[in-house]
Amino acid sequence: MIGLESYLTVAAILFAAGIMAVLSRRNAIAVLIGIELILNAANVNLVAFDRFTNHGIEGQVFTLFVLAIAAAEAAVALAIILNVFDTRDRIDVDSVDDLRG
Repeated sequence: MIGLESYLTVAAILFAAGIMAVLSRRNAIAVLIGIELILNAANVNLVAFDRFTNHGIEGQVFTLFVLAIAAAEAAVALAIILNVFDTRDRIDVDSVDDLRG
């Protein structure tokens, strides 16, 4: 049987990969992918702790909320990225210093 430590290790690797993607990338799409990795690491933790405790399905319910928030975040962020691309013809994070239209 897979123990809690294995789930926490996978979540830590996902979180570290997400942090590295957010901090090291200049492309806005890559930054969004890093944020999604961070949120998925949180989901793995929630489900793992829910599986190894006997308190019902709270971890799975919180995971559904996190997924819904991640979907909304992705939709809003992609809309902003498309707007920036229309005005500047590139989506370099460092070149976007304000959102004035």
